[in-house]
Amino acid sequence: MPLRLAFMGTPDFAVPALRALHAAGHDIACVYSQPARPAGRGRKERPSPVQAAAESLGSPVRTPSSLKDEAAQQAFRDLALDIAVVVAYGLILPKAILDAPRLGCLNIHASLLPRWRGAAPIQRAILAGDTESGVTIMQMDEGLDTGPMLLIEKTPITGATTGESLHDTLSEMGGRMIVDALDRVANGSLPPIPQPEEGVTYAKKLTRDEARIDWRDPADALERKLRAFTPWPGSWFDLDGQRIKLLEARVVDGGGPPGTTLDDRLTVACGEGALRLLRLQRQGKSPMEAADFLRGFPVPKGRTLS
Repeated sequence: MPLRLAFMGTPDFAVPALRALHAAGHDIACVYSQPARPAGRGRKERPSPVQAAAESLGSPVRTPSSLKDEAAQQAFRDLALDIAVVVAYGLILPKAILDAPRLGCLNIHASLLPRWRGAAPIQRAILAGDTESGVTIMQMDEGLDTGPMLLIEKTPITGATTGESLHDTLSEMGGRMIVDALDRVANGSLPPIPQPEEGVTYAKKLTRDEARIDWRDPADALERKLRAFTPWPGSWFDLDGQRIKLLEARVVDGGGPPGTTLDDRLTVACGEGALRLLRLQRQGKSPMEAADFLRGFPVPKGRTLS
């Protein structure tokens, strides 16, 4: 049964869900997204991916900087919604907004709640060495990702999983799941289940500084960081005063003072074990394989990376 809904989201991750709801025939009364931000070398204002997608679908768009004032809340109430779907919107929803739709607000969250509530669940799952991730469709309340769960679907995390690949998998999964969830919510066949009190973890926001490689960490933890922070913020280290982005590496046997090269092929000692650096990128240069990197930037055995 088609529902009258508002869609609230901002980044690329939310776009498949918006398109899926449109394709399913739901009445998208309005799309909410964060305001356009300066982007690119010219720093021109660029609409969010969700705003751009909504405009291409012909859906009306609103971009308030806050939903805390009465005028914005009344405008939301005036939409006379059945339900709202929220995906990585980036603004806190006050109780007046949460309570306005007849069936409340549903959130597509990129983790297996209650693990990895918060801002960066995709990357934190990889960093922690989790063997699986997934999507939880949740009925929103006033807490941080604390509402009751409606649907959960899992996907494995392997040694090849990156932040980018898991992002894309969960994004498409969420789009498919929300269509099913709305159908079942509409006919009353999807009862909410409270989140368990045990197993709660929080996925704090990523920072650029966090992406710096600390060679004192174990090699396997650094390799996970490399994959988790692909493509953003990107793992890096300093060499001769230059910031070098590390794009691919493999855990290998070896030991020595952390940060010391163990051979002339970019094998680097870590706190435990060693990393063989496979693909790198100098500032202002294109990504390159280690052998090509070394031809123009030799790094002999015994050098210390920082």
